[in-house]
Amino acid sequence: MNKTDAKLRIEKLSKVIDDLRYRYHVLDDPTVTDADYDSLMHELVGLETEYPDLRLSTSPSQKVGGKPLEKFQTVTHQNRMISLNDVFNETEFRDWASKIERMAGLEVQKSGYYAEIKMDGLAVSLVYENGELQYGATRGDGQVGEVITENLKTVRAIPLKLRKESKYYTDKRVEIRGEVYMPLKSFQQLNLDRAKNNEVSFANPRNAAAGSLRQLDSKITASRNLDFLAYALIGIATETHEEEHIIAKDLGFPTNKYNKFCKNIDQVISLWHDWTKIRAKLPYQIDGMVVNLNDEKLYAKLGIVGKSPRAAVAFKWPAEEVTTVLEDIIVQIGRTGTLTPVAVLRPVEVAGSTVSRATLHNEDQIKAKDIRIGDTVVIRKAGDVIPEVVKVIKELRTGREKVFQMPKTCPICGGKVVQIPGEVAYKCANKNCFIVEKRAIEHFVSKAAFDIDGLGTKIIEQLMNTGLIKNAADLFKLKVGDLEPLERFAEKSAQNTIDSIENSKTIALDRFIYALGIPLSGTQTAIDIARKFGNIDKLLNATTEDFNQIYGIGQKVAESLKSYFTSAQNKKFIQELIDLGVKIGTYHSPVKVNKLDGQIFVVTGSLESLTRDDAHKKIVELGGKIGTAVTSKTNYLVVGAEPGSKLAKAEKLGVKVINETEFLKLIK
Repeated sequence: MNKTDAKLRIEKLSKVIDDLRYRYHVLDDPTVTDADYDSLMHELVGLETEYPDLRLSTSPSQKVGGKPLEKFQTVTHQNRMISLNDVFNETEFRDWASKIERMAGLEVQKSGYYAEIKMDGLAVSLVYENGELQYGATRGDGQVGEVITENLKTVRAIPLKLRKESKYYTDKRVEIRGEVYMPLKSFQQLNLDRAKNNEVSFANPRNAAAGSLRQLDSKITASRNLDFLAYALIGIATETHEEEHIIAKDLGFPTNKYNKFCKNIDQVISLWHDWTKIRAKLPYQIDGMVVNLNDEKLYAKLGIVGKSPRAAVAFKWPAEEVTTVLEDIIVQIGRTGTLTPVAVLRPVEVAGSTVSRATLHNEDQIKAKDIRIGDTVVIRKAGDVIPEVVKVIKELRTGREKVFQMPKTCPICGGKVVQIPGEVAYKCANKNCFIVEKRAIEHFVSKAAFDIDGLGTKIIEQLMNTGLIKNAADLFKLKVGDLEPLERFAEKSAQNTIDSIENSKTIALDRFIYALGIPLSGTQTAIDIARKFGNIDKLLNATTEDFNQIYGIGQKVAESLKSYFTSAQNKKFIQELIDLGVKIGTYHSPVKVNKLDGQIFVVTGSLESLTRDDAHKKIVELGGKIGTAVTSKTNYLVVGAEPGSKLAKAEKLGVKVINETEFLKLIK
């Protein structure tokens, strides 16, 4: 990016972030998630660092919050309520720690660190004099906040007076700072009630908590079941930040039980990973860890730069939503010939990995979201879910963005592209298209199908280019001598590949059905079909009515199955596989004990003790069913690390959520 483009980008980012900041801090009506906001701010700070002379005097990177609304009285904080700089991965966190250690030297080793759960709520200040609550206020712009005392009094966790039994009790001015938040159960109930009254649901618990505290009628606030956790104390001398928590608790304020002193950075990082594992199980939303130098004098000595203290940082989990630039849209061809537009993105880290591609689904969705080449977009990725473009930030358009058009010819073979009647999908009309057959073979040899080791995408392409195979059946005609002369093959690797192909010839009926790559048919459908017909002969003679009678299969899937198995070309392909020695087993139920009795499970996030495939296998063996999406029919959502959007949907629908330990007990 040249300096002219950087200037334009900085100006636009500053304007958009200011608007977002106003909606977030003042109106409590955010139009993007916190992660999206953080991502835009991260980009702005990066550009200002690269071009410091372009930084605006009013840049949002130089201030905290926004101006308070006039509907509440205001108060000036005696001590500024500052915000923290963010880091999003271990490398950035170690960089921050190294800078602190260079500045403070051996004093850091004596101090250690105090790590706190970073609650996703609203920061407030509570001022006590003569042991009683005088007023409570929001952070506002950091200097001036809004007085919301009557609303804060309705939060049960906030004491109206300090505990006189505490050895730290004082009649002098004491200020407690902390986070007001809405527990997940309260959030779910609130949205259920709003739905019954035809009211708009809150987007997240943070937004719901902020909206509840900004009510003019404190009775409404009282009905929202808010909670509070203290994180700072002003007015009583302490030597460490840990002491602030101890004293606050003794005075009658709840503090987070997970907060912990750490001797060094390695202990902090270890704790961060531990909290990552429990994050999904907590009864409230959190978005990271706050790390403070524990020694108060050293903390003060290091001072504040801009809007943030040097001696504290917010160590956040990798965002599941970030912003980036959509640099191009390309088209991929699937195994059935369907064209799928794919976004080429400026590489960005999201959900713990670097992403440079995202699905755009189809042309209709591109038009509906008005996505253009060159747009700044919000992308989402949760766990191992394929990244997707959520929306466009149109305010950042320059006028140079380009509208996407679906190609009229296949980018691989040049064949005509046609739209499927009654559908949004486009397909390559050339039945001999190279990429279609390549994708079909890749699916055929995949783990859930024939599971043939040594046949990756590059090897398959090589075999097709040399004319050794034209379709999946040709794999079973290969000999060691065919492979040895090829690049990437030697005598041993050639023999191993042939052995792997030979060993795959005996296959279960459901895996064979899945391997065929029938449109609209996945692994669970393949199992249901195998259970219904029992063997390949009955399947080949099935009628549409037979398919319609399978529970869970709709009219479109039934028609697709009938179309496939009545096709003379497909029947010839299946018979050729059998003639080449493929032995298709009769269906035997994998259910060993019908303990789960048809209950539907969805597994999300990363499990520690077993893979997702292993978890699915255990569920099926116990009579359960596998779901790919959370619906009202889902019985259990099994949650691992970084669960993503499925967890929020399960909570919204009231689906039972269990962690890995609970799942293992259930299937024991």
